Amino acid sequence: MKGSVARAATAPRTARWATAAAASTVLLAGCATGASGGAPGDGASGGGGTVRAADALCSADSERSMRGAWLTTVRNIDWPSEPGLPAQEQQAELDAYLDDAVAMGLNAVFLHVRPTADAVYASDKEPWARYLTGAQGGDPGYDPLEYAVAQAHARGLEMHAWFNPYRVGLQDPDIENLVDGHPVKQNPEWLVDYGTEAYMDPGNPEVREWVTGVITDVVERYDIDGVHFDDFFYPYPKDGEEFDDDASWEAHGDGFDDRGDWRRDNVDRLMADVHGAIQETKPWVTFGVSPFGIWRNDSTDSSGSPSSGLQSYDAQYADTRTWIREGSVDYVAPQLYWERGFDTADYEALTDWWADEVEGTGVDLYIGQAAYRLGEDGWTGDDALSVQLDYSGESEQVGGDIYFSIKSMRDNPDAVDHLLGGHYAAPALPPRTDSGEEEARVGTVPGVAAEAGDHGVEVSWEAAEGARFYAVYALPAGAAEAGDETACEALTPDNLVGLTGGTALTDTGAGDDTVYAVTALDDYRAQGPVGEIADPRG
Repeated sequence: MKGSVARAATAPRTARWATAAAASTVLLAGCATGASGGAPGDGASGGGGTVRAADALCSADSERSMRGAWLTTVRNIDWPSEPGLPAQEQQAELDAYLDDAVAMGLNAVFLHVRPTADAVYASDKEPWARYLTGAQGGDPGYDPLEYAVAQAHARGLEMHAWFNPYRVGLQDPDIENLVDGHPVKQNPEWLVDYGTEAYMDPGNPEVREWVTGVITDVVERYDIDGVHFDDFFYPYPKDGEEFDDDASWEAHGDGFDDRGDWRRDNVDRLMADVHGAIQETKPWVTFGVSPFGIWRNDSTDSSGSPSSGLQSYDAQYADTRTWIREGSVDYVAPQLYWERGFDTADYEALTDWWADEVEGTGVDLYIGQAAYRLGEDGWTGDDALSVQLDYSGESEQVGGDIYFSIKSMRDNPDAVDHLLGGHYAAPALPPRTDSGEEEARVGTVPGVAAEAGDHGVEVSWEAAEGARFYAVYALPAGAAEAGDETACEALTPDNLVGLTGGTALTDTGAGDDTVYAVTALDDYRAQGPVGEIADPRG
């Protein structure tokens, strides 16, 4: 998207640059003459800005952080605002949410693409979700996921596809109105009724194969950045209800004395199958899960958390610990939807417990944040979200946050402003996906130019082969002349103007003595080297 606009910095960049310049005698790791990616540019100018070639190339990596929000389609919680809107109105609403995500300092959106064993995308496997048109199977006239991916990437946002693996919906209206082509209509033995709801049976191997195939189909056909599961596996317990999986237990439960162990194994197998299929198809696509925030209480299991709430291991047969230890997920984002100091499930204690669980495993940890609770008791101050990050943000193992949901953030601008004033004062690159390689699979960005205008400085460049996103940095004016060390050290989060998928970005917070560098991020979100530095002063 040419002409992207980056949010103005919340503090003068000159103060931050002074720190980088003072430390310029220390060479950052990864900053080296002749780094891979090709030679610097030839000094050509573009758009009135002078392009200077750095004395040498460097490949430095800014601090990474997941800053995501859920964009929920089920029951039209977030989007579309109501079923049956024309395609252009749906797209306009989606655009507005993506614009809001950028303004909120986020770098990822988690779009609900399979809410009830249906599709918010064009699929030959499952029918269109009714939340688009009001009727299951109703074609909205465009492909929402294709549109969402393109628009998110243009804004420098990751787009993660959020799936519910087993949920089919409520008896009324979902189950009563299934279209003939729905998979459980074709395979009624897959369906288990559970009170007012119904689920695909996790104990049926055909269901596991089907769900894995649905997800693999999306990974193959769409340029998504991740696949995401929430906390719905076996259903949450309900008084007086039993999940009737007797038939699948009798058919497939050999080798298990305990049905609970068998149920957990069913889910474990799905997680491993999905992760394996993604790795075989597009290994840069991450796979993660947002489980209920308590695995087990320490009163039940001495290795559990110091809590006393529902246990997902026992209630939903979701053994997150196994997924972490066996590498069936790339990250976990437990739903820690409780405030600091809450006796039953203290936010601080649970953050520490999950941090210990992922340490040394290679599995990343993000925290699920309860934006939906803003305004409730204990969540009334403008700092209600910031105070959570005041604690978890200091943990070495915590790599970011995912908020439920983006509509709740939009409806509470004061809480978001508090985040922007502190934790999100500067943009952040998304977490890097492990490619097995140290160097990025993308070279320097050619044709970098900068031109001052009435609304800021427009930085432009030519497309770099293999680039997924571009990161734009505002550097102290002396960076080009001082050499590679200063330029490398200035590639800090404070000097990151923004991220985009296009070939231009306007810096609305430009300083008087500012030059610009642009790096490319590859599919694994690894950052390539710096080559050219552009000076808007001519």
